[in-house]
Amino acid sequence: MAQAQLQEREQAADARDALGARIVDAFFAEHLFDALPDVVFFVKDVEGRYVVVNQALVKRCGVKQKAALISRTPAEVFAHPFGQTYLAQDLAVLAGGADIDDQLELHLYPNRDPGWCLTRKVALRDAAGAIVGLSGVSRDLAMADQKNPAYARVAAAARMIQERFDQPLPLTQLARTANMSVAQIERYFLRIFHLTPRQMIIKARLDAASRLLMGPASVAEIAQACGYGDHSAFTRQFKATVGVTPSQYRLMLRG
Repeated sequence: MAQAQLQEREQAADARDALGARIVDAFFAEHLFDALPDVVFFVKDVEGRYVVVNQALVKRCGVKQKAALISRTPAEVFAHPFGQTYLAQDLAVLAGGADIDDQLELHLYPNRDPGWCLTRKVALRDAAGAIVGLSGVSRDLAMADQKNPAYARVAAAARMIQERFDQPLPLTQLARTANMSVAQIERYFLRIFHLTPRQMIIKARLDAASRLLMGPASVAEIAQACGYGDHSAFTRQFKATVGVTPSQYRLMLRG
């Protein structure tokens, strides 16, 4: 059985290599991603400069044509300090760091409306294994799959998160609310909401925080109101997800 599986894998690899050698345009996927308005697609060179982009990224950046992005880095495209954060993320991948897999991110669009995305970035390598660039996608969070048979039970746990995000919410408690095991609720959250329970808790807390940052409350008060035990933990989570500190985000909203 093992020998047969090995042969199947080798045949699949040979077929892949043979087709790859015949494709003239290595970036054929650009046109496919142009048809997906809720998915950003990009390819960057070893310096982190855009080489290929789709229309969704053009719209997200508030420019009119792809040419406005090509050969530029995120630091030259996005508002400070968001662009510098995205570039640093790219350079870490290009330096041989781990690929980025479904990282929850809050973006501030050109009209200053916030938007949630799940981002993936992978290094691109040549035949010798050297990193020559990176490719990535950033998916706008989709609507919940309400047709899933488990939706009603999982939605009960999601409502608990929305109503009690300022409190500790262990996964075991969410599982009991949905009458599921821990493994089941994690699996169904991904299928229905495209988020893990932990990601949804972070989203609920930072949604509330981003609204409160438009008002007069201090960052410490906002941290407490959003379920963070201390100011520093809140700031670390906010910067890891948004790319800027709460104070910087507040200044951008007011600017």
